[in-house]
Amino acid sequence: MSGIEFGIDSFGDLPRDDQGDVTTFARAIRATVDEAVLADEVGIDVVALGEHHRPEFAISSPETVLAGIATRTERIRLSSGVTVLSSDDPVRVFQRFATVDALSNGRAEIILGRGSFTESFPLFGYDLADYDVLFEEKIDLFHKLLDEKPVTWNGTQRAPLIDQDVFPKTESGRLPTWVGVGGSPQSVVRTAKYGFRLMLAVIGGPAERFAPYVDLYRRAADQLGTTAYPVGLHSPGLVADTDEEAKALFYPGYKVVRDRIGKLRGWQPLRREEFDAEVDHGSLYIGSPETVARKIAAAVRALDVGRFDLIYSAGGAMSASARLRAVELYGDKVIPMVKDLLSDGSR
Repeated sequence: MSGIEFGIDSFGDLPRDDQGDVTTFARAIRATVDEAVLADEVGIDVVALGEHHRPEFAISSPETVLAGIATRTERIRLSSGVTVLSSDDPVRVFQRFATVDALSNGRAEIILGRGSFTESFPLFGYDLADYDVLFEEKIDLFHKLLDEKPVTWNGTQRAPLIDQDVFPKTESGRLPTWVGVGGSPQSVVRTAKYGFRLMLAVIGGPAERFAPYVDLYRRAADQLGTTAYPVGLHSPGLVADTDEEAKALFYPGYKVVRDRIGKLRGWQPLRREEFDAEVDHGSLYIGSPETVARKIAAAVRALDVGRFDLIYSAGGAMSASARLRAVELYGDKVIPMVKDLLSDGSR
């Protein structure tokens, strides 16, 4: 497992300043750029920025922020995490990421998804009744665009294309493309059908429960004659100097966001006992570098994945300095520890 890659994910959560006050959206975006620059310096492989249209998060246009990061970094790959393709135009998505690819000298990636929230649908004039067909048609068109040749395509949710060429082209000839999947077998099979990479979004419960999805992806790719790439896994967490500090930094903001979302979805308010159980046995990777490294190594072994992304900024109660420290510890300490654990078979 020496080839495993490591990333960080952010939605541009609004951090607090050193006086404890929530910063502006603009400062949150600039803080995300600073964190990505540090990630590049400490050897993290990928930074992935998610798209949201909610008051908790500053990033609604990941590729715009990635373009800014591209001009300040040297080697880190630049990805969305995810791009909500259902409520966007595939042609424009391709063009924007091809532009990021040019600015970064070929470091752009994209993770497509339906998104875990639906605010973008009414915002951009889409009917939620078309939720399934929007994604199915648009991912089909995006797949054709990746060939970077004139496209002829017809669907029900967008104007047809007839021998239409799209610019700019990438220097490599193809954008690496993933699909973020949260628990749908149909989505796993679709990902394999198009020959895309699979990113598992595991935000609760033990990671091991997703092992059947990894197996399904590989079997489907084999049967469909496409390539089964190493699977990715992304989950929330935070690295601090001690377990106690990490929990204290993470929990307040996480509970606020979790309860706000839960109220809309009919969930009970989060109890501290549930949080602690998720840290100990579920998919919250929170603690000291050693604690987080051991948990990541166990998940990587259980699912046989080739990439792990840490959503390091979940919840908005942390200071910008604590987030920078988390990125530093993840790159300098956690990643080397995980590699050592995987190489010697330790748990």
